[in-house]
Amino acid sequence: MQRISTSAVLAAALFCISAMPGSAQTSARASRGAPFSFELLQARARDLAAAPYQVRASRVPPVLQNLDYDQHRDIRFDPAQSLWRAEKLPFQLQFFHPGFIHRHTVQIHEVVDGYERPIPFAQKLFDYGKNTGLDGTIPSDMGFSGLRVSAPLNTRDYFDELVVFQGASYFRALPRGARYGLSARGLALNTAEPGGEEFPVFEEFWVVRPKPGAREIVIHALLDSPSATGAYQFSITPGDDTVARVRAALFLRAGAEKTVRILGVAPLTSMFWFGENSADRFEDLRPEVHDSDGLAIHTGTGEWIWRPLDNPRAVRTAAFSDQNPRGFGLAQRDRAFSSYEDIEAAYHLRPSAWVEPVGDWGSGEVRLVEIPTPDETNDNIVAFWVPGQLPPAGRPLTLEYRLHWHTGAASGARPPDGRVIATRQGHSKTHEPDLWRFWVDFDGDGLAGLPADAKGIEAVVTVGDGAKLVHSGVEKNPFNRTWRAAFAIRPDGSGKPVELRCFLRDTGAALTETWSYLWNQ
Repeated sequence: MQRISTSAVLAAALFCISAMPGSAQTSARASRGAPFSFELLQARARDLAAAPYQVRASRVPPVLQNLDYDQHRDIRFDPAQSLWRAEKLPFQLQFFHPGFIHRHTVQIHEVVDGYERPIPFAQKLFDYGKNTGLDGTIPSDMGFSGLRVSAPLNTRDYFDELVVFQGASYFRALPRGARYGLSARGLALNTAEPGGEEFPVFEEFWVVRPKPGAREIVIHALLDSPSATGAYQFSITPGDDTVARVRAALFLRAGAEKTVRILGVAPLTSMFWFGENSADRFEDLRPEVHDSDGLAIHTGTGEWIWRPLDNPRAVRTAAFSDQNPRGFGLAQRDRAFSSYEDIEAAYHLRPSAWVEPVGDWGSGEVRLVEIPTPDETNDNIVAFWVPGQLPPAGRPLTLEYRLHWHTGAASGARPPDGRVIATRQGHSKTHEPDLWRFWVDFDGDGLAGLPADAKGIEAVVTVGDGAKLVHSGVEKNPFNRTWRAAFAIRPDGSGKPVELRCFLRDTGAALTETWSYLWNQ
């Protein structure tokens, strides 16, 4: 028996009513297209989850699949063809051309006054450069490989890229003055789990035409995968802190409880090759190479946690249990060019991303996955929220959050008091060679104002199984007014990873966030 979706029934009913003889709205409704709303999209995602998963056939012809990297790169969207450019609206929409490794296409629609219309693929939208012989070989229903939105982000006179959606459920955005770095995703399934990860895909997009003077752009997306479906709404406002308010309704397919071991909400994906805390710098002349240098968490109890990232020898996962988290994110805290010395990559301008839940998310955990990488070309860091309980098939998991893209300007994205700004480690081969030493630097307005001889300030260090604390101390750095906690541990030789924690306090009151680190013997 063929299943008919709720959204299809409603659309058909509305069309029939408007098309009845004598209806004055017949031609107007027909030209507008079908009605659209987030509620209709949610109903479609629910109905899609109730049916068996079907892989969507690729519409990309072999002539495009066989393009090499340089040939595909020579195909560029013509800015003069940007949607809404002629109307001088505050946002413009552009599209990516399929080909090379981009063989999955998405269908894109424009929504005007609550009605949708498809945006068909057309070769006239693109400049093909040196590529010839493609006329007549590309189907009109092929679709695009993704979309991007531009806006006058940095100046009033130029439309910069603001956000890009391309590949699986990946997207990334820019705040003012930043360069592209880490990415976000709609959903992560079974990341770093045995049997491999499942990558859900945004199959269709609906972009709402902005009104003159609008300050935000609204994008909807339909997600599909063998285990889950989802309806998404992204309301994106550009600025020093570019904020995407995300609204999502997720549905598990029947039997997903047997296949979905980890469901990751609001996932962030980044790259960390090496930093000042790394034991190996791969003989690279740059001091550090990473898009993000740590995971920040603001727990439901109000504690702030900072976990420096690492490039481990083997895949490793850390879980931070919580109840109604206030926020988490992957941050690039080190903003000094001298820390990277990379003019082309400009790692000091890579944005941070902060997830701010809207409403209560209940119990669960923030999970961090670190994957070994031999170079800077691989995204090897993933962070996401794992709900403590998943809904049964057919019932939605609904949630909202604000996703902040910033370079330090996002409100609530870092602790109001002392914060970690650097982690270093090492040992001496001549002086106490059996000890491993750590130096953790803390900064903050309150810390800077404390005198160097202040009484009662101490470093609180906790060492887990596998090592013992030998000595610790804290002192103010006279050159930059930060505070440094220094301590040494003696590993027991078992080889097990050692959990370390450190924060500063003054006569019992915490002065800083908690530094959390996993050290491998």
